[in-house]
Amino acid sequence: MKTKKISNKMLVNIHIRRILLLTLLIIAVTMTGQAQIWSLQQCIDTAQVYNKNLQMSRNSIEIGNEKEKEAKANLIPKISLNADYKYFTDLPYQLMPQSAFGGPEGQFKEMQMGVPHNISTNIQMAVPLYNPQVYGAIQTTKIASDLSELQYKKTEEQVFFEISNLYYNAQILVEQQQFMEGNLENTKKLHENLQLLYAQQMIKKSDVSKVALQKEQLITQSHLIESNLEQVLNALKFSMGISLQQNLEIENEILNKPAGDYLVKQPVDLQIAYAQNKLISSELGTLRNSRLPAVSLYGSYGQTGFGYDEKPNDFLKFFPTSFAGLQVSVPIFNGTVTKRKINQKKIELQNSQLQIENVADQNNMLIENATRKRMVTQQTIKNTTSQINLAKNVYDEMILQQKEGTANLTEILLADNALREAQQSQVNAIIDYLKADLELKKLTGNISLKN
Repeated sequence: MKTKKISNKMLVNIHIRRILLLTLLIIAVTMTGQAQIWSLQQCIDTAQVYNKNLQMSRNSIEIGNEKEKEAKANLIPKISLNADYKYFTDLPYQLMPQSAFGGPEGQFKEMQMGVPHNISTNIQMAVPLYNPQVYGAIQTTKIASDLSELQYKKTEEQVFFEISNLYYNAQILVEQQQFMEGNLENTKKLHENLQLLYAQQMIKKSDVSKVALQKEQLITQSHLIESNLEQVLNALKFSMGISLQQNLEIENEILNKPAGDYLVKQPVDLQIAYAQNKLISSELGTLRNSRLPAVSLYGSYGQTGFGYDEKPNDFLKFFPTSFAGLQVSVPIFNGTVTKRKINQKKIELQNSQLQIENVADQNNMLIENATRKRMVTQQTIKNTTSQINLAKNVYDEMILQQKEGTANLTEILLADNALREAQQSQVNAIIDYLKADLELKKLTGNISLKN
């Protein structure tokens, strides 16, 4: 329990420092009026402070802690103050034996006894000595609190995964923009050269039109990429929890350093499955222990007052009353309700065990697939690098031959398309590799908001 309090305090301090740093950063950017270049880690750190899902998950942890304290509070003595006032318009009747007044045996006479004003006040205290359900509830809420922390960890991983994917998607669009600008520049130069050749009546008008059409297509594609980039950046801002009006620029360079093998740890999904199994086992134990007796100590101290409001014998007198006792409550039969609940929990426990096995098997399968995909994308990156160099050489050679009059326009356009396809394939391969590596980190339990 002490460890949990220390970790929670450290978590709060980390959030406070991050909030201060991010606030200063945002103020600085606002004052300069310039867009900030955000790294992936900065985006993740910002999300850890401002992301709404993470904030709700942290609140769920606090709720779990309060429920655990609530369960423990049932062991604290309970004190209550009670007061009661009654005014009898008709005094209650009692049957008195006539023999008490010298009359015959076995005969009774009704009599109204008492006074109209009755006042009672008392203070009661109950001390639970042993209650198996209370102890079971404490254990269950403790496990539920641990489960809330695991759910928060899973939410962290989901935020990390989501932001990383959006960041990579934005990078691929930025890379496409850069390729598109270079290709558009080459196409413009080619169009100018062809216009000169057409002016000298060395080529047909249709050749110039083909290149002009390609230039317009590249411009249209560039606008489409720009629109897609804006949408991805807006989604990234939303996941980070910042305003959509916030200026945001990402790093253009895509880092794809080859990663080694990861040590396989227990993924958070499997940890959650084990925690849920433990929670069901605790609930089952509490149901079984509910058949045990509960023992409590209780006592009361008070005053009872009687009053009469008619002259000349009007009065109001109080008399003390107090007691202490020991109460034992033993459940004997409740219509087999407890038995049915126990049977339900047993079935839930079986399903929970099957869920653990299913999660473990699925995770192993996904690890193998992600590892294989990462290996394939690594090789694809190497292949596309060679293809880009080859396509660039072919394109440059076609341009040179076209100037010399030995290459036609179709060959140039084919070489240009081959270069663009090779560039796009490499960018896609790099992003696929980063996503496969991210997936592998998550499956092996190595994904974290703190790189």
